[in-house]
Amino acid sequence: MSTDPAAEAGPATGTDTGADADTGPDTTGADRGRGRGRVAVIVPAAGKGERLGPGAPKALRELGGFPLLVHAVRTLVTARSVDLVVVAAPPSAEGVAEVQRLLADLPGDTRVVAGGDTRQESVALALATLPEDCDVVLVHDAARALTPVDVVEAVVAAVRDGAGAVIPVLPVADTIKAVDADLVTATVDRSTLRAVQTPQGFTRDILTKAHAAADPTLPATDDAGLVEALGLPVRTVPGHAEAFKITTPFDLVLAEAVLRRRR
Repeated sequence: MSTDPAAEAGPATGTDTGADADTGPDTTGADRGRGRGRVAVIVPAAGKGERLGPGAPKALRELGGFPLLVHAVRTLVTARSVDLVVVAAPPSAEGVAEVQRLLADLPGDTRVVAGGDTRQESVALALATLPEDCDVVLVHDAARALTPVDVVEAVVAAVRDGAGAVIPVLPVADTIKAVDADLVTATVDRSTLRAVQTPQGFTRDILTKAHAAADPTLPATDDAGLVEALGLPVRTVPGHAEAFKITTPFDLVLAEAVLRRRR
């Protein structure tokens, strides 16, 4: 794991110059989908996770004896397509040091930077530190700690095949109602609805443009939403039931059951 002080402070890091990286004005991703450069994954892990109750930041809550973040990064570094993982830690020297300590024994190239006050800011800060030769960027929630590696590989493959933005999704099983206060106003056709997961994958230029154009006062709940705001297409690949987001105490119970089954 990188302990480069420059990486912790936020400016660009890495020894590769990326002289042949494509930084042209592509707006569809098709010209760069089969990019020559490396794949980086950004993991925003600075959130407090208040719905999990009082305690450590959500990404540092334990599951099966290890923080959610460690489970998530361990999967990412085992993905054959992933070259670099950058974690946006809680925005303090102590937060960065703690995340570095947690990831120190993991294999692969993992780096830690200070995150921001919002998820969107954390992703933008980490994106700015990527070496120039990373032309495919994934963004993955640490709270989706049990996402199978096959989902990671499918997202990368879709970007390499020409998509500028890719998200894993699942069909919505529940009936969905639109409500106003406590009154139902409509039943939504669920056949066209999908639940969105991570990692979400992008060509680097598209993700950079999306964050540059984002309104910081209207933070998006995911990075694909920022790409949609540019009017650019977002493709989908199948997600996985085990890539659920661990947000509440009940989710932790479910995640423990999944871990026991895996063992």
